[in-house]
Amino acid sequence: MISSLKKKRIVLVHPRGFNWFPGKTDITDIANRMVPQGLLSIAAYLEKEGHEVFVYDCLGPRAPVNLHDQVRAILACRPQIVGFSATTSSFPDAADLAKTIKERTPHILTVCGGVHVSALGGRLLAEYPCFDFLAAGEGELTMTELAAGNDAAEIKGLLWRKGAEIVANEPHPQIADLDSLPFPAYEKLAGFPADYHLPLFSYINTPGSTMITSRGCMFQCSYCDRSVFKKGFRYNSANYIYEHMKHLRTKFGVRHINIYDDLFTANRPRIVELCDRLARLPLGINFNCAVRVGYTDDELLKMLKDAGCLMVSLGIESADPQMLNRHKSGVSLDDVRDTVSRIQAAGLRAKGLFMMGLPGETEESIKRTSDFIISLGLDDMNMAKFTPFPGAPLWARIREEGTFDEDWRLMNCLNFVFVPQGIKSRERLDQLYNEHVKRFYSDRGWRKKFRARLWQHRKSLLYLMRHLPSFWSAKNQFEPGK
Repeated sequence: MISSLKKKRIVLVHPRGFNWFPGKTDITDIANRMVPQGLLSIAAYLEKEGHEVFVYDCLGPRAPVNLHDQVRAILACRPQIVGFSATTSSFPDAADLAKTIKERTPHILTVCGGVHVSALGGRLLAEYPCFDFLAAGEGELTMTELAAGNDAAEIKGLLWRKGAEIVANEPHPQIADLDSLPFPAYEKLAGFPADYHLPLFSYINTPGSTMITSRGCMFQCSYCDRSVFKKGFRYNSANYIYEHMKHLRTKFGVRHINIYDDLFTANRPRIVELCDRLARLPLGINFNCAVRVGYTDDELLKMLKDAGCLMVSLGIESADPQMLNRHKSGVSLDDVRDTVSRIQAAGLRAKGLFMMGLPGETEESIKRTSDFIISLGLDDMNMAKFTPFPGAPLWARIREEGTFDEDWRLMNCLNFVFVPQGIKSRERLDQLYNEHVKRFYSDRGWRKKFRARLWQHRKSLLYLMRHLPSFWSAKNQFEPGK
């Protein structure tokens, strides 16, 4: 434990960002308010090292929308360091907050990390003087060394100024043993867990929470930014995951967990061990997880079901073979059909994850994907709007593939900032998106499944009714363009 003289007061901030459509009220925090897992992990690590840590979630249930009110709340904690974790769309908000903080209290150190920082690095420090430091890669160790007052030149993963020069230190080695990390500091979130909502109809019991049980990925899809966790695959042990779930259940009463790993089942032995323990020593928790084609078998699916799994998501992206080959190699449509069929045969719900507007997309490929979606008989579906991110393999040549409006605030997978050459306009792309999303939820087969589960979804329906005006407004965004 550090001495009281070195103990720091630190506020970690999850900036709001722009999460919706231009000119419309942002309701994403009502529809799906996610736990900022990365910040909570850093908070727990800093606190373990003896610092006094506060977490301020600008998307939290009682957080004001006004930037100056947010700054006032942050400064009320009397911090010596304010750290931000930013995506591309939330980075401008983080910069605005840091600028205002510096204007009011210049002595406070400001530092920003996250995927956007890890991808773009030193140019951000040159363009945004409101930040004293940037932290690239995993943040736990870099932030702890900074809080300890170590010489900036000696802190791996840190970007800093040496006079007029921008210095990027060598990267911090990845944390090899993820079990060495404390559980995320959920208790620092105002309103957790009751006011942190999972997507509607993705759960049966409440309250819900999220977890991440691994870092990195062995694959490199064209659109995926791996700037923070890089390639490779590190994971928590089955025992750690079970104890993490137990912590959420006993301390916070959580009844459903969304596990946001890209490759949850990639290491089969740890999932077999986890499922066996959950089946023998149930916690009264359901969970959802994601799998990749080729990393799931019938026995494992049955074990997931017996362990309390409700729904399994599968990244599919497109039904156009050329698009798949280019953007998500190693996945075939026959394998997708087979995997969805086996998921459902095991008594689990199957959710398909798709992406519209990738380079090479045409109206024909969109129609092919839409037909494929309907043919699969999915229980749920999510269609993301392709967004080029600075750390993705596609980034270097994206302007050669179509038209790209690099407006960071809109780069959130909810707005088309890129229009591929095969689509005539952004308006047409939006129209196609709206038509095919509505087509899925209007499909007779999907509606029959949904009606059969109405009683299971009573808590989602009650929540929907309480917030009906907001959800009705959101529904209108998916009307076909006139």
